[in-house]
Amino acid sequence: MTAPTSKFMAPQIVGPKFMGIRISPVTRRRLSLFRQNGRAYWSLVIFLILFVLSLFADFLANDKPVVVVYDGHVYFPIVEFVPETAYGGYFETEAVYDDPVVRALIDAKGWYVMPPIPYGNGRPALDLSGPAPTPPDANHWLGTDDEARDVGARLIYGYRISILFGLALTLVSSVIGVTSGLFQGYFGGLLDLFGQRFIEIWSSMPTLFLLIILASFVEPNFWWLLGLMMLFSWPTLVGLVRAETLRARNLDYVKASKALGVTDGTIIRRHILPNAMIATITFLPFIATGSVTTLTALDFLGFGLPPGSASLGELLKQGKENLQAPWLALTGFFTIAIMLTLLVFIGEGVRDAFDPRKKVT
Repeated sequence: MTAPTSKFMAPQIVGPKFMGIRISPVTRRRLSLFRQNGRAYWSLVIFLILFVLSLFADFLANDKPVVVVYDGHVYFPIVEFVPETAYGGYFETEAVYDDPVVRALIDAKGWYVMPPIPYGNGRPALDLSGPAPTPPDANHWLGTDDEARDVGARLIYGYRISILFGLALTLVSSVIGVTSGLFQGYFGGLLDLFGQRFIEIWSSMPTLFLLIILASFVEPNFWWLLGLMMLFSWPTLVGLVRAETLRARNLDYVKASKALGVTDGTIIRRHILPNAMIATITFLPFIATGSVTTLTALDFLGFGLPPGSASLGELLKQGKENLQAPWLALTGFFTIAIMLTLLVFIGEGVRDAFDPRKKVT
């Protein structure tokens, strides 16, 4: 026996499912608006393709074979340590696969498959056509730098580090900023008063100079830089989320929830946060753009990742120090320009998709 329905009950609007997730009409409208923006849609497609490819940088550019089949045994040097003695050599150290002797040993009883770019991001190449840096040729498609390292290999690894750093910093700083804005806007009072004064003082500090000073005390690495930059990037979203929370907490359904005894945590999670996330999501691509730019600037100035690390800023620094090798500066410039352009176009598309005044055509 089914329960009687009341004419005062609001109908439940549901949409079709996508990968097991039910999509609401509002979400479908936003997806349609984003798909309608061809520039943003194709920018997202290109960005995802480049990002996924960069995640497999070890299999695209490496001076170690992807797989080695030798005397009935199968080795994967990219992910495991294989000594030279495994191929009949004399040394217990890891095999150097650009050594003609090692290659001859493998060819005698087996075969191997090298990545498309058979050069690592750290070891110098041995097949240069002249003194480093060498211009692009058939072996080194983007040339080499002043330490005889393949620019194409370092570009792929540097792109991966920049994107992962930007996404990680955006995620961490957004979580902290959104949480702070929610609590300040919802509870108000002294929490909001002291929180705003602290953010005003904290945001007025010269971020880049402080990062340079702090980076000079310790040897910087990926996680140190991520933590240091997170200290100064989280206030970006606080003001926006706080303003949305101040508006949403005075809505009728929020007041009704309080009158019914719903806890503050439930109200924030179910009613306040969805409203605040609409404006927050539109800002995320631009925050990622700023994160990548800051990391590039620190690497260019020599206060970023450890020396020898593959990064776009280090590539630009190489171009500045080797004006006779314009391919270094041009490669770094166009890579950063394309990356930031894609992120900006994606951000514009997301912003337009969340605009209620836009209509689906």
